[in-house]
Parts: sequence; structure tokens; C-alpha cells
Amino acid sequence: MECLQIWSIILCCFFLACTDAASMYGEILSPNYPQAYPNEALETWEVSVPPGYGIRLYFTHLDIEPSQNCEYDSVKVLTGDHVEGQLCGQKKSRTPGSRILKEFYVPYNTLTVTFQSDFSNEERYTGFAAYYVAVDVDECTEFVEEACSHYCNNYIGGYFCSCPPEYFLHEDQKKCGVNCSGNVFTDLSGEITSPNYPNPYPENSHCDYRVVLEPGYRVVLTIRSQDFDTEPADVEGNCPDVLQFSAGDQQFGPYCGSGYTGPPEIKTKSNILDIVFQTDDAVQGRGWKMRYYGDPMPCPQTVTPNAVLDPTRDHYVFKDFVVVTCIKGYEIVQSQRSFTSFHSSCQSNGQWSDSHLRCVPVDCGTPDPLPNGNIIYPSGSEKTQYQDTVRFTCQETYYTLKGKDTYHCSASGKWINEDGKAELPVCIPVCGVPHTPLTQFGRIFGGMVAEAGNFPWQIYFQDPRGGGALISDRWILTAAHVLEGQSTPVIYAGKHIVGPRALANAKPLEVDAAFIHPRWERTQGFRVNFDNDIALLRLKEPLRMGPTISPICLPGVTSEYTLQEGILGYISGFGRTEKGLPVVKLRAAMIPVANMDKCRSVKPDPPADKYAYEFTENMICAGDGHRDSCGGDSGGAYAIMDPLNETRYYVAGIVSWGPKCGTYGLYTKVANYIDWITETMSRQEDGPED
Repeated sequence: MECLQIWSIILCCFFLACTDAASMYGEILSPNYPQAYPNEALETWEVSVPPGYGIRLYFTHLDIEPSQNCEYDSVKVLTGDHVEGQLCGQKKSRTPGSRILKEFYVPYNTLTVTFQSDFSNEERYTGFAAYYVAVDVDECTEFVEEACSHYCNNYIGGYFCSCPPEYFLHEDQKKCGVNCSGNVFTDLSGEITSPNYPNPYPENSHCDYRVVLEPGYRVVLTIRSQDFDTEPADVEGNCPDVLQFSAGDQQFGPYCGSGYTGPPEIKTKSNILDIVFQTDDAVQGRGWKMRYYGDPMPCPQTVTPNAVLDPTRDHYVFKDFVVVTCIKGYEIVQSQRSFTSFHSSCQSNGQWSDSHLRCVPVDCGTPDPLPNGNIIYPSGSEKTQYQDTVRFTCQETYYTLKGKDTYHCSASGKWINEDGKAELPVCIPVCGVPHTPLTQFGRIFGGMVAEAGNFPWQIYFQDPRGGGALISDRWILTAAHVLEGQSTPVIYAGKHIVGPRALANAKPLEVDAAFIHPRWERTQGFRVNFDNDIALLRLKEPLRMGPTISPICLPGVTSEYTLQEGILGYISGFGRTEKGLPVVKLRAAMIPVANMDKCRSVKPDPPADKYAYEFTENMICAGDGHRDSCGGDSGGAYAIMDPLNETRYYVAGIVSWGPKCGTYGLYTKVANYIDWITETMSRQEDGPED
């Protein structure tokens, strides 16, 4: 007993402070043992026991890269310069039941152990474990039942316990357990087993395993009944050896016994699963084997309302990519742009990327204002989204709608009509309708005064004195000879009184361009040829139609517009009367179409026998020998009731010339110039002057 107390003091001194004193026993492990040793290692251990004792050195684990003469990696045992032995390769005990692979006995109290490795350890050899003791009594043999749970190691004056590879010694210095904590599995699927499975698992162990998957995957776990064997629960139902799981706020277990009785599949809501296996020091079973895999996080079937997904699937999961396309009539609107589709991916949180984008109804915006018209919203509110409708109307009496009146907001963001056309209608002036009833007028040459609105197409030429006919809100038809020497005449519209007082505050119309018929012959002196006496004026700005301003219609091209003798028409103007003076009030007369011979038979006033006037097919003879146009009326309209619409009048002729006032007059036949009129107006609507 006294010796034991002395050795206890010696050992206490060694472990607490006497680091240079001789040791009675010790352990020598290769670097990183029991893990793979590093490359290019060189370590030396000096073993010393008290003088007078020999050393017993034995190896319990030997896993060193094999090579001829141990030239790659090796462990050497030396006494002084003498090599007691050099070891490499993988060795097992030749003695059944013995853990000693190789042992050395030396009669000296010191020896040296060296370990060296070369530049590679391809097979991940785990090195060696060796122990030395001062040769003395073998306590492990005498007190085997009270000794260690695994390995007992004798030394002079006592013994110590040790554990197999992968085990560690508990605080009681007798029981061994497995250091099985900190295992992390990151593969998307895998298999996890208890230590030593399918051999009995270690006692007194606490094992922690963690499955950590990429965000976006949920851990799913399965255990087959035949792969589960642990110590059964006690009579109170408590598990001595416990297996349990946790994933966030989800808990599963504890489980124990022979044959797994838990759910066939444990589905978690998390990408992280913690596994705990706790064993006691009693019965050990074969343990368990489980399989896990990552279940992709599902995403909703809809990314955003009013949209479809491509490809179409029954369900979508993490990392799925789709093209999101708004349904017809919907779009995504951002500050500077709009679009109808985008790419989206199912994210790790189970939400679609860019799911904040919303498909909203296409908004066509308020239609452009309709000049001289109105926009009506049938719904009663100014709704301008997909499939909403609007109706266009024009100011009654003075304008009529050209084109469709109803439009709907299309998927393209444009207002279109029932024909799919996006061009909006226009309000064009109503032509040929007097805004006060026409009566039987006498001669202009001494004729009757017209009322305001009788001839709303009448244009007054102040300089040069003459007339014209409004044929649209921007174009005036007149005689070519009126414009000779005056391309920018001073003209007024909507006037039936043209005295100085009436025109005092009136503003003349701004003429933008004049277009004289190309076959009108310009001449100097007395004129006898009035063929092609027709011209057009383009105004700078369109006129606003009203009670005293509206155009006269052009003749049609069908046979109904062929003039027959006796057809009555109206002439109007501010020309001379029989008194020889220009009038300040608009006068008008109704005269019939006459045979051209009537005009040829009139003797000119004054006589002009030396002049031979020309009569052509481009002229109309009209009058009754009494009522007639005269000087100052040139360019005005000869208006005849439209044979296809008796509510309006068309310009059959333009006041051109006459042999003698108060007899018969000649009028430019407008029907012969319809092509030139329409082409000029179309070509020159906004273009330069010819």
C-alpha cells in the first residue's frame, strides 16, 4: 500500500508539474491519429522510465503506407543508435483476442520512437498507436473485472484505460465512448448510420448529426423496419437508447426498440435536420440506418394574376423557370416602359421571383380630341382600359362623322373600330345645306337680298372684287381670272353684309397657297377665252363651321349629275347691280341651265364684234335673259340641288364670264374638273404650293 501511495505521488507530480521527470507509461500516436496522418511529417518521441526499469513498447494500431524496406513512410524504434525495429504497412494481431500487433522489450530505461512520412498519403493511412510501460506487475490481469470497459494498460505501480480508434475515454477514466458529434451532411441525398452499424453501437455515447441542404430543399427522412435495432423501452415506456429528430419547431421521436415503428416518411419543413442518438452503458443493439433526400420547395401555381405560365405543369418546385405572359389585354407597366412577359424562377423560400409584377388591363389612354366633335363614354365614366368602348360624335348640323363611330380599347393599347382599324374618325363639314331656307330670288343684277345663312359657302373677295365657294373647311373654289395678278387676295367668309362697318372688326382669312388650273391661259388685254377658268385657294388654318359658314358639295360623277336644260340653280354674290354699283349686301337669284346657243346669241355690251369669244365644253350657259350674274360676282358658285339628296346643293358651276349683264352667263363646269380638284387637295393638303 505504501508503494502505491508513493507511485501515486510520483504520477501526480508527472501529470501536474514534473514534465521532465521519467514516466512510468505513455502513449505515442501518429500525427492526427486516428485520422489520416499528414504528408512530409517527421516526429520523434523520447521515452524514459525510472532507472532500473525496462520498457515494454507495443503497437495496438498500425496503418502505414507499405513500401519495400519501409522507404516511404515508417515508424522506428531505437535504443541509442541501434534500430530495434522499423515498421510500416497494415498489421493485424496474429494472436486471437490480442490487440497487440507488435511489441518490443528493451532492458534500458530510454528509447526513441520516430515517425516520418513522404510527400503523399493517397490511401489516407491512419498511422499508428503505441504504448509503453515500465515493466512491472500486470494489474490488468489481476483486476480485469474492475478495470477498463475496453482496453486496460499496465504500468509499474498501476494501470490505465484506453479506447479503440474513434472512441474517447470518459471522465471516470474507465468507460469509453464514441466521439460522434459534429457530423454534417450536405449532399442532396444520402445515408446515415449509427456508429459501427450493423455491428453493435457503442455504449455511453452521445451522437449528433446534422443534415444541411441548400436552401430551397426540405429534408425528407425514411427508416425501414429491418434497419432499426436499439435497446427496447423500459416498463415505463422510456427509451434507454434514444433516437430523435428536430427541424426548426418540428420534433420527431424519441424512437427505440427492435423494428422501426415511427412514420414511414418524416417530412420536414426545413432544409436543416438535427439527429441525436444517445446510448447508455447497458444493452447495445445493431443500431440503425436511415436515408434522406432533399424535397424541392414548391411554389404556387400562379406567379401573378391574369397571366399564364410556360411550361405548364401540375406543380412547380424550387429552381423551376417559367415564362410569365399576361393574358390578352393585360400588360405590366413600369415607369418608363410596359411589357407583357417576363422570366421567373421558383426561389428557395417557395416564392416566385418578380412576383410583385402585376398584369393590369391595357390602358389605351384618352383618345385624341376629335376636332369639331365629342367623345362619349357609354359607361358614364372615362374608362380607357382593355375592352372599354368610346363613341365619337360630331357637332350636329355643321359636321358629320367620316369613319366608324364606335371604338374599343384593344390588347395592343390602341383604340380600334369593328374592322380592327386604329385610324380614328374625323368630323368633316356638312356640305351644301343652307342654314336658313332658300326662297325664290330675283336677279343678282338687280336681284333680291339674301338672308344670313342662305349661302354659307359664299366667300367674299374684297381685293380683287369677286367671289368664291367654300368646298371644305380649308379649301375655296373660285375662278382663275379672279386671281390674275393677285395670289394673296383679301377674302372673308360668313359675311352677307360687307360694308365698311360690317368688316371693321372682321379679320381676313389667311391664304396659304393658290392653285390655278394648269391649262388656264394667261393673257394680257381684253380676254375672249375663259376656258379652264377655275382655281383653288388653300387656307392656312381650317375654318370653324357654323350658321353662316359651311361648304358646298362637289358634284358626283354618276349620270344623275349630268345637267339638263331648265334645271334651276342659285347664284349669289356681291357684284354690280343694274345701277352699276357693287352691293354691300349679298344678293342671290335662281336661274335655269340654258342651251349654249342662248349665250352665243347675246350681243356683247359694249359691242365687241372684233372679238370672237370662245365657247367650250368646259362651260355651262345659264340664265333666263333677265336674271344674271355680273361684274364682281366672278368665282361664286352656281348651286344646284343634289339629285341624290334633295336636302343639299352642289356647285355645278363657277361664275366665269358673260357677254352682257342681265342676259345669260357662262359658268365653269365643275364636273369636268373633279379629278384635278380632288388630286390637288389631296396632294397639297399640307404640302408646298405648286
